[in-house]
Amino acid sequence: MRILDKYIIKELLGPFIFGIASFSSVFIGTGTMLRIAQYVTKYGASMSSVIQMFIYSLPGIVVLTFPMSMLLAALLAFGRLSGSSEITAMRSGGISFYRLAAPVLLVALFVSIFAVFFAELVVPQSNAAYNNLVNNEIKKSNTLKSQDHIIIKDVKGGILERLTYARRFEEETKTMYSVSIQEFENDRVVRVENAETAVWSDNHWTMYNGVITDMTAEGKMGRTMNFQQQNMPVTKAPSAISNEQKKPEEMTIKELKQHIKVLQREYVKANNYEVELQQRIAIPMASFVFALIGTPLGLQPNRSSSSIGLGISIIIIFIYYTVMTVTTALGQGGAIPPVVASWIPDIAGIIVGFLLIRKASR
Repeated sequence: MRILDKYIIKELLGPFIFGIASFSSVFIGTGTMLRIAQYVTKYGASMSSVIQMFIYSLPGIVVLTFPMSMLLAALLAFGRLSGSSEITAMRSGGISFYRLAAPVLLVALFVSIFAVFFAELVVPQSNAAYNNLVNNEIKKSNTLKSQDHIIIKDVKGGILERLTYARRFEEETKTMYSVSIQEFENDRVVRVENAETAVWSDNHWTMYNGVITDMTAEGKMGRTMNFQQQNMPVTKAPSAISNEQKKPEEMTIKELKQHIKVLQREYVKANNYEVELQQRIAIPMASFVFALIGTPLGLQPNRSSSSIGLGISIIIIFIYYTVMTVTTALGQGGAIPPVVASWIPDIAGIIVGFLLIRKASR
């Protein structure tokens, strides 16, 4: 790595870390601490629970601050270099705009890739732990649940053996309605069982009025058998089924894909899950998008004031997340495809970034 690259990256890291700390503090102060205070006053949450909630909430907040911090870092780093005429000296020495921008864009790409893995490996688990802590230890919710479109996964040795779908589940009556079971061997569906209802009794599930279909190696329907009563291969009790149901933000990308596939097979809308799946990549990639915008803006002449850089970053962030909020709502509502809804903010940012780079490079 050349001295120039090290110098620019060094200038970048300080504002980037500052941005993560600053923006995280804003999210924590305006959202997390307010919710924690409500849990303390309303439910009497203990100090240990408060500390755990705070820790579990951090990963989901931090991953959102990466794009913002990358934008702020690019603006402040190049703003300082421009203000001290170092950019002018570099350009006079024959260093092109693209050569100056290269280390920033490489760092931004690395941050985006890291954010994708962080959002996949850490954030879902922390979100699930946070919700379990709130529901089971703080609220102590013992209310019997009724849920629509539940999915039960049976995994052995990391391999999916069975997926069970129920259009409706009532914990109070211990009954599932419109049940469909897919059994897998080597990631291939080998058997499908459908039943009108399934009832929990004597520590096992019994299905009523259904049909069993064996699938051929080509994925076509083979032998079928009707039944009036059949033991269900699922062994989980109703309370366990209620507790294992996950929200979209608690699922990994693999779990989201499985969930979407099952819902689509049952002709159930899965827009919320599809939008969440696309945003697992789109939001982390915004770090690179913001670097495309922040780099040419930071390289503008007479950018000596850090307050100007902070102001510009806030405006851009506000526009980006406003557009994302609107398109997310449209995607979840089915007005536009989830893929389009999730990627519109990034695509718009890339277009703006390339236009700014083209102008700054002249």
